[in-house]
Amino acid sequence: MESIGGMMISDDPYDALQVLMRHYAEDVWNFAFFITRNKEAADDISQEVFLRAYEHWRGFERRSTPKTWLLAITRNLSRNWLKSHSVRKVILMERVERGDASSAESEYLDRIEAQSIWSHVLRLPAKYREVLVLEAHYELDYKQIAALLGIAEGTVKSRIHRARKRMEKAMKGDLGHEER
Repeated sequence: MESIGGMMISDDPYDALQVLMRHYAEDVWNFAFFITRNKEAADDISQEVFLRAYEHWRGFERRSTPKTWLLAITRNLSRNWLKSHSVRKVILMERVERGDASSAESEYLDRIEAQSIWSHVLRLPAKYREVLVLEAHYELDYKQIAALLGIAEGTVKSRIHRARKRMEKAMKGDLGHEER
């Protein structure tokens, strides 16, 4: 048993798998969905990610956190799926969970806003969508993103900057459209 990324994880692949799935199943599924834009593919890829993690747990060299390792596997499997399926249809599934009690109108407006944001994120080119989601949603730092994607840290910074600019422009377009 050792501490990896702040978690106590066993050397036994079965025990490690239980911990990894409990902590990262949702992150893996969401990242697969962000890349593939397909719910069924995200389901299949998530299962495959954890199967591979189980099979290769003893070979995990701990040069990265388990989360980064799992997201790298997810990325590779998702990209392979895209290559073999040439999917172009965007499927947007939005789950908005709110912890506070608010009015139905407020919840509706929040849901519409979240759908608008995710719809713009999903329209970004893959190289911008990936870095933005890894930084904003998964809270990886530039170094972790660079390692996961196999690109320079400066490239990560540049892509995030460009992705944010595109999102800002897209969201201003939405606001401009509503004011007319």
